[in-house]
Amino acid sequence: MDKTDIIFNLAEILGCEARKYEPLSKHTTFKIGGVADTYVKVTSLSKLSTILKECRESDIDYMIIGNGSNILASDDGYRGVVIRLDGDFRKIALVDDDTIYCGAGATLAALCKFALNNGLSGLEFAWGIPGSVGGAVFMNAGAYGGEMKDVVYSVNHLTKNGEPGRTEKDDLQFGYRASVYRQNNAIITGATLKLRKDNPEDIRARMDDYLGRRSSKQPLEYPSAGSVFKRPEGAYAGALIEQCGLKGHSHGGAQVSEKHAGFIINKANANANDVKSLIREVQTKVYDETGYNLECELIIL
Repeated sequence: MDKTDIIFNLAEILGCEARKYEPLSKHTTFKIGGVADTYVKVTSLSKLSTILKECRESDIDYMIIGNGSNILASDDGYRGVVIRLDGDFRKIALVDDDTIYCGAGATLAALCKFALNNGLSGLEFAWGIPGSVGGAVFMNAGAYGGEMKDVVYSVNHLTKNGEPGRTEKDDLQFGYRASVYRQNNAIITGATLKLRKDNPEDIRARMDDYLGRRSSKQPLEYPSAGSVFKRPEGAYAGALIEQCGLKGHSHGGAQVSEKHAGFIINKANANANDVKSLIREVQTKVYDETGYNLECELIIL
């Protein structure tokens, strides 16, 4: 037994799906990670608040995951509770003609489709990004000249003390792969987005264009966590890595993608240590040869 059994039993009482010793490799796009002591799908705000309160009172570590698309989970797993936002947190609805409210657990793909079906433009850049809405807001995800900061109007959250709250656009402190939620320890539960009306055929054409570009330039055929490194000022991480002759360089089952050097892929049953070792090798060589210090974009647990 471990103390996360308290949460496992509470989740069952609340009617939330819960599993013991759940492999994190099943919940990350890298397909890497050991077992979490307890894994829970939480389906409503009240249930989330109840579970978080018990975690705090019982001194149990927890983490919230979305689609697991920006995470490298340890081979040793996680000694605590992994919480996946489901149910109400995956709902998407129109607020008015050009405004959408979306739960943090919904995928960006589902949000983009909803916007398309309602003739709303502004999210085309996100089509093909494999994350959740909460994760995308947390890190201000972006591509092809668009970012979440361009469309997010406000964000709902639970504070670290379990109180519901909301942050308005002007206070979100969006920056490059950053938001106020990187500092305040609040849990994003949903977001309101302001878009603009447009012809669905034109929206679809832009979505297809961006997805075509991704497919041709990114190693979507292999498990990965997307771009590994932040873009250094005045340069591009992938170009620096390629310049240093590291395209295709491997460590264990992990490889710097031959298609896009900014990606590290799980090519042959890689583990987290393979990826971490490869990251260090890339950082060291790029710094030694170019003077650029590559900072990780993905979150290493």
